[in-house]
Amino acid sequence: MSLAHKSITSHQASNNTTDWSTMDWKQELQNNIHNVADLKAFIDLSAQEERDINQVVESHPMNIPRYYLSLIDRNDPNDPIRKLAVPTGDELVVAGQMGATTGDPYGDDKHDKGNGVLHKYGYTALVVATEYCSMYCRHCFRKRLVGLPNDQTVQNFRAAADYIAAHPEISNVVVSGGDPMMLPTTIIRSMLDTLRSIPHLNFVRIGTRAPVVYPLRFQDDELIEYLADFNQTKTLYVPTHFNHPNEITPEATNAVARLRNAGIAVNNQAVLLRGINDDEETLVQLMSGLTRIGVNPYYLYQCMPVSRVRHHFQVPLKRGVDMVDRARSRLDGYAKRFKFILGHDIGKIEICGRSGDNLILKQIHARAEEQEQASRIMVRRLDEQAGWLDDMEPITL
Repeated sequence: MSLAHKSITSHQASNNTTDWSTMDWKQELQNNIHNVADLKAFIDLSAQEERDINQVVESHPMNIPRYYLSLIDRNDPNDPIRKLAVPTGDELVVAGQMGATTGDPYGDDKHDKGNGVLHKYGYTALVVATEYCSMYCRHCFRKRLVGLPNDQTVQNFRAAADYIAAHPEISNVVVSGGDPMMLPTTIIRSMLDTLRSIPHLNFVRIGTRAPVVYPLRFQDDELIEYLADFNQTKTLYVPTHFNHPNEITPEATNAVARLRNAGIAVNNQAVLLRGINDDEETLVQLMSGLTRIGVNPYYLYQCMPVSRVRHHFQVPLKRGVDMVDRARSRLDGYAKRFKFILGHDIGKIEICGRSGDNLILKQIHARAEEQEQASRIMVRRLDEQAGWLDDMEPITL
């Protein structure tokens, strides 16, 4: 057993003393932490940290479940769970050596069809069902929207379904947010039922971080029974978002098991984050831990150049690609299946590896109006600081 795994096991055993499975998921949400005064009951804060958090939450709210706070090692100011959940003064930094930032790195605004429907790739429609999450992750790429009132969420799911039905090129729908699993089960039922009869839909995905940060949501038998029933009509997948092995707790494992017992495949989309999982051992523990509990490692995203995120979370690509390659060399076939991805405005791009200072990329999805770009190979010139496609000089093959 590695030292990293020993510390993870000891940490979990010493902090998870509450029986979260006995709690009503709706009522427990009322105990979420939103302000410094309540946060101080769970972690120690300096006066400067208090001032910074109060300033950050004026623009980017804080919302942390007590369950997730229980995973933090109070004696470790660099605890990865703490960094994922608790605002810091780094979020006040809007410029730095990593390069330019944007509020919309994925190009959502360009593909907004109204009423929460984003249609970037011809075969996929994404429906932003809610701006609410059980936790507002500090690295969120939709930071400008999540937790804040906005007009990019669905107001009428029937109208969204009508748009999908009218576009036969759409083979799958992603219900996203925010976190759709935080909606009442009756609302989830009414939303998904509108998709059942659309013949050209092959499958539906519900993107959620709830199995990781709020696993008690999946103690709701009504939810699990409905998802199992829907899965009999349209194949249902749940993409989730584990970033660190400390998140793979007995509660999270049980939430995943309940989804899998309903016949639902669970895939993971992690993000490479500085100070959280940017080392070989942590990546190995994460991917191996996911396969152990039945979650398929699917994507590892390069952290997007999001405003108030990039300069403290993004890992330079030159270091990142080497780290991922070293981790993959230690993983079995199932654990190493994930793709290292840039989720760019032009489409999804796989980071294949590097040869010297040349980064080898392959575009795997492209905008509907630029479909000829899909499957192309690209080469970019790396330097020590480049963290995004736009930072690198193109090289002609």
